[in-house]
Amino acid sequence: MRLEELCQHLNNLLEVTRWHDYCPNGLQVEGRIEVQRILCGVTASQALVDAAAAGGYDALLVHHGYFWRGEDGRITGIRRRRLGVLLGHDISLLAYHLPLDGHPVLGNNAQLARHMAWESEGRFGDQDIGWIGMPQETGLKARDIAANLAARLGRVPLLAGDGERVVSRVAWCSGGAQGLFEQAIAAGADLYISGEISEQTTHLAQESGVPYLCAGHHATERYGVQALAHHLNDKPGLTADFLDLPNPV
Repeated sequence: MRLEELCQHLNNLLEVTRWHDYCPNGLQVEGRIEVQRILCGVTASQALVDAAAAGGYDALLVHHGYFWRGEDGRITGIRRRRLGVLLGHDISLLAYHLPLDGHPVLGNNAQLARHMAWESEGRFGDQDIGWIGMPQETGLKARDIAANLAARLGRVPLLAGDGERVVSRVAWCSGGAQGLFEQAIAAGADLYISGEISEQTTHLAQESGVPYLCAGHHATERYGVQALAHHLNDKPGLTADFLDLPNPV
């Protein structure tokens, strides 16, 4: 598949134009014109870039790419080394941030719900990025859902607040979305789950009575890019592999 065609397909699929994001979505580094093999991962770290080069891949597809708002734009140090490998091996970099969080089927939030058997009922937060719904089982407490997450994600989440609270409505947003906690409470959640935690998050959980689960930024954002890899594998002439490089955060 031609690179231009691949980019157009992914941009349309993930509806990149409807999102107000903190980075450019889509093609970030241009490589060879024809794409056959794609390496997919959560973040375009040096380790993932090196793996793409060593494996002879034509393109790298990630959730966390480069050129974030407010960053120093000079091509030095870490940025120079990463870009040097991509450009030196003619590897394209495609990155989809909020579009891959919010997609109703392939997105991180949709895929996390599928893996945890949560039934979505609605959205909340800026750009409707947060999800809210019901756990599959009734009568579960916050500590039970924490145990289920630990078993599924392979990472013990940090529970702030009342672990004994019975959860009828669960809200979630993958990654670093602890800032949506108050909006999740306002939406009627009995429990809010995201990937990171801030100092004030603990106080909000204790004082509101709504517990918070910090399940890991990387751990909650592995499934969207995996689903995208499966989607691309159904396209003639394309092979997409997912490489999980563990991150404790």
